[in-house]
Amino acid sequence: MNAKKHNTATTALDNLQRTAQIKGKWMDIALNKASNGLNGQIEFVLNQNPIKFNAEVKNNLRAINLPLIYKLAKEHAPLIIVADLIFPKIKEELRNHGIAYLEANGNIWLKNGETLLWIDSNKTLPVEKEKINRAFTKTGLKVVFDFLYNEALINAPYREIAQQTGVALGNVNYILNGLKEKGFLLKIDKDRYELTNKKELLNTWIIKYAEKLKPELEIGTFRFLRDNDFVNWKKLPLKKGKTWWGGEPAGNILTNYLKPAELTLYTLETRNELIKHYKLIPDPTGNIKVFKKFWKDDDAENTVPPLLVYTDLINTGDHRCIETAQKIYDEFF
Repeated sequence: MNAKKHNTATTALDNLQRTAQIKGKWMDIALNKASNGLNGQIEFVLNQNPIKFNAEVKNNLRAINLPLIYKLAKEHAPLIIVADLIFPKIKEELRNHGIAYLEANGNIWLKNGETLLWIDSNKTLPVEKEKINRAFTKTGLKVVFDFLYNEALINAPYREIAQQTGVALGNVNYILNGLKEKGFLLKIDKDRYELTNKKELLNTWIIKYAEKLKPELEIGTFRFLRDNDFVNWKKLPLKKGKTWWGGEPAGNILTNYLKPAELTLYTLETRNELIKHYKLIPDPTGNIKVFKKFWKDDDAENTVPPLLVYTDLINTGDHRCIETAQKIYDEFF
């Protein structure tokens, strides 16, 4: 286990003891095929009874990590996830799957037999500021999306890359250097590059998209004027070349598997056009979320590219959406 993860685990156990007088003992385990990369074990003593958990430490726990965590929980029960910070939606998903968790601030949830321990009142600890990498700024994310969507674009002239992605020419070199710095771009000969560590790059893009780019694209949250329109969402006459389904409805169209609980649209239409064309009413508690289109390619008829569908489904943290995202990944990647 690397030093940063070790520090996360020890900080979490120290804060648990300080705030709740509950002592947890960390134990390293030998890394072998059976351990499947688990970082160690933690033994708690609750009501004078020792309880031992297999432990997985994540410095940054995101929805993208949940499929692996579910797999580990099945293979190495009982499992506890230790992380610097766990967002409320992910905590809920972990609890729904009976997976224990411990945050660096000492917040904890675990259930073992009739024993339930749940602390969620400790303040979040300050997070170390991340060094800026130009590949994962709002501008960089747009370019990296097109690289993931069409890898051949990496070797196009800078001017063509700028034109295709809609970013300023001067940004292209910074973005490529950012990818090199992170080990995502490999030089294969004098004039050609290729993406490397693609799965890790995709995961990084998914996380950064939700944090940095997607909030900037939001147009608004709405509901239909007529409730029946939600049930009959497939009949909505989307303006071709102007508006596309994303998220859950796109997942349904691509896999015929997921019944949407929320509708997502990406569009070039204005807010007023959306309200007029689709009979929408602005409502912050509504079940329709609309975002600006940010990519250039228009291959799909009525859905955003599968890469973006996969991203939005994974980022929900919802197990139904994650299952659908995996089906999309298996078919399109």
